[in-house]
Amino acid sequence: KTILFLGATGASGPAVLRRSLAASHTCIALCRTPSSLKAKLSKAEQKDLALRIEQGNAHEVEDLTRCLVLPSSSPSSPPMLVGLVVFCIGGALDLWCRTIPDPKVCETAIARLLEALDLYRAQQSAEHKQYPRMVAFSTTGVTETGCEVPLAVAPLYHFFLGVPHVDKRAMEKTLVASTERWTILRPSFLTDGPETGRPIRVGVEDRLAGTVDSREIGYSISREDVGRWVFGNIVEEHDNRF
Repeated sequence: KTILFLGATGASGPAVLRRSLAASHTCIALCRTPSSLKAKLSKAEQKDLALRIEQGNAHEVEDLTRCLVLPSSSPSSPPMLVGLVVFCIGGALDLWCRTIPDPKVCETAIARLLEALDLYRAQQSAEHKQYPRMVAFSTTGVTETGCEVPLAVAPLYHFFLGVPHVDKRAMEKTLVASTERWTILRPSFLTDGPETGRPIRVGVEDRLAGTVDSREIGYSISREDVGRWVFGNIVEEHDNRF
């Protein structure tokens, strides 16, 4: 696959990126500061010919289009879109102010991404329209179908994460209303540290229908374990539910 990473320097983006490179997928990372991503990768990963790091802003349609559209393999072949978009954009939480630098960072980015895709597809004939798969990182605590965090920490979620949760809900709503192929991922509180290798409990919600197929409640999960799950179940498609 050719995979576009938006927000690859935060959340669990690097954990998915490293596994995708190791599996010989072609990866494109759009970063405002490429050095921030390079600092999270080994020297071998930085020099991997399958990795293309582009400097730009996910709030700019032109920058997104530059990464979404792949060169034609021949003059007679139409341009192709990437096959998968890993959307893990977010903002660093200021605990003192209980906010993030851009309170609409996710909402704006997903709107610009959909705009870039619509503009590109408007130029294509019906038989050449392409719809990349998307996986968008959201968070627990934003569902409207019941509690998905332990009751002991629910007050802290709402007190400290009110602003980013509004942004994540807006991002989800925009994506759900689109015609794209998507999976929204809501990991529990993210921690640093190595991959644990332990089984990952997964709840499934039908975001379109507003129903819950199964529910799991957890306190935390490591970024590496999230990356392991996304790579195995979405990038490598080991679970057709997602």
